[in-house]
Amino acid sequence: MNSHIPFQIPLSVSLRDDTRFENFGPQGNELACATLKAAAGGDGEPFLYIWGDEGVGCTHLLQACYYQAQDMKRSAAYLPLDELELMGPSVLAGMERLDLVCLDNVQTVVGDAKWEEGLFHFFNRMRQENNCLVMAANAAPQKLGVKLPDLLSRMTWGITSQIHPLAEEFKRDVFVRRAASRGIHLAEDVVKYLFSHTSHDMKDLYDLLDKLDQASLSAKRKVTIPFVKEVTGM
Repeated sequence: MNSHIPFQIPLSVSLRDDTRFENFGPQGNELACATLKAAAGGDGEPFLYIWGDEGVGCTHLLQACYYQAQDMKRSAAYLPLDELELMGPSVLAGMERLDLVCLDNVQTVVGDAKWEEGLFHFFNRMRQENNCLVMAANAAPQKLGVKLPDLLSRMTWGITSQIHPLAEEFKRDVFVRRAASRGIHLAEDVVKYLFSHTSHDMKDLYDLLDKLDQASLSAKRKVTIPFVKEVTGM
């Protein structure tokens, strides 16, 4: 561990406090999850690249890596490049001294010559420091449209894993467990109602859970079908 580096990097980025490995349904992505957990703990491959369509959980997994590293007293940073794009690649300065760096939404900076060069040099610095870099994007490296050949080469140094959508038969269980982790008990009739009236995209379901959680806390009421109808207008 690089003990001279603060555990929390002072950057204003979006981090959910419930994006943990235990809140992610691994079915269909067991190997990728195991590889990411190992990386968060300082074991396994030093370079990992995950990709998948929006809503499959790439952001969740990167934030889970960050939190697990922190729990193990390892220095780490989670950087969503879609939020930091305008800051330029200088935002990466010094990050190579961290045990773990997670770069999310890499596709948003691909095609920008300064960012591509900055990422290329960052890869090299991370390798020199023998630290771990985990990246996520919406497509495999070869299909991102990377213009700098040396950067594309770096992106394929380690393990590349596609994150697959959670199968329908597992979504209810993951949703109910996610609710329970936040102290929300969902009766079976409520779960059936929600899944028959809403999108089954996991991001949409989690956004709905956030909305119900906030409304329930504010109104000091249980989440029932009448309450769901009142809050969502379903």
